[in-house]
Amino acid sequence: MRYDAVLLLSFGGPEGPADVLPFLRNVTAGRNVPDERLAEVAEQYELFGGVSPINDQNRALLAAIRADFADHDLDLPVYWGNRNWAPFIGDTVAEMAADGVERALVFVTSAFGSYSGCRQYREDLARAEAAVDDAPTLEKLRLYWNHPGFLEPVADRVAEQLRTGTARRVVFTAHSIPLSMAAACDYEAQLRAAAELVIDLIGQRDDADELDEITGWDLVWQSRSGPPQIPWLEPDVNDHLEALAAAGTDAATVCPLGFVSDHMEVEFDLDTQAAGTARRLGLDYRRAATVGTDPRFVAMVRDLVAERLDEGPRLWLGDAGPWPDQCPDGHCAPPQRPTGRPSVKD
Repeated sequence: MRYDAVLLLSFGGPEGPADVLPFLRNVTAGRNVPDERLAEVAEQYELFGGVSPINDQNRALLAAIRADFADHDLDLPVYWGNRNWAPFIGDTVAEMAADGVERALVFVTSAFGSYSGCRQYREDLARAEAAVDDAPTLEKLRLYWNHPGFLEPVADRVAEQLRTGTARRVVFTAHSIPLSMAAACDYEAQLRAAAELVIDLIGQRDDADELDEITGWDLVWQSRSGPPQIPWLEPDVNDHLEALAAAGTDAATVCPLGFVSDHMEVEFDLDTQAAGTARRLGLDYRRAATVGTDPRFVAMVRDLVAERLDEGPRLWLGDAGPWPDQCPDGHCAPPQRPTGRPSVKD
């Protein structure tokens, strides 16, 4: 199959105080969420001057992908669009159409399968294609939760914290989702399998005997929102830190496995809230960095493109095999959407 461009697609985030409420309205469009509820979430952005780091991080990733493509003679232009803030996907697709792009592959900054992390992006792409005259055909690249280019950098970042000799318990976190959403996808199973693979990779390192021994690992959740009567995946990371401390654990390394960059849900929910919980409990709290623009992660984007160009092998770790190019019918179905406090951080 011939492709003539790649699109980097992400969530988007505000870049100044005046952007925050419009951004939150975009995220919650169609859910009848009143501004007073959005104002509660906006207070979190105020701690960071109304700026989410996600757009700058995507600019850095965009530059890194373009440089990697050039270094490996992959002659495909790389565009960037967002779901909820500028550059909006519709505007980017219009730019691609004006440039004469006919068929493009799409890399989404979400490694795991769920409605919000997979199907909703495919819906975004379909709407953009329908709205733009002469829009290119847009084909999403497969999920990459078990690709070595993602998991090997994650393992290295956890290992960096294990050199301290104290934070031996590894706590993997990901964005919580409603149980109704979790029942329609492999999100939890993929995260659990990915966590096990990260632990295995750490054990296989040449310097494994120099790292402090891992006493155990857990998969927990963060960033829960919505009405309290709607069940979501649990336990919350803060509740789990409480339980660890009560059981006598005095140190933990938290790894935001469900995120590819240190954006607002990492900086606020982990570096502010969870770190505060740990201080109150007297826990030695370490937080592993996300993969960001690690060269292996950037090269993974090229690997995923090469798969679709029939110019490279499919790479994966573990027993599950690579995710198919086309998601199975009915997978990642949308949940019932109650009204209430939204999940809105990027």
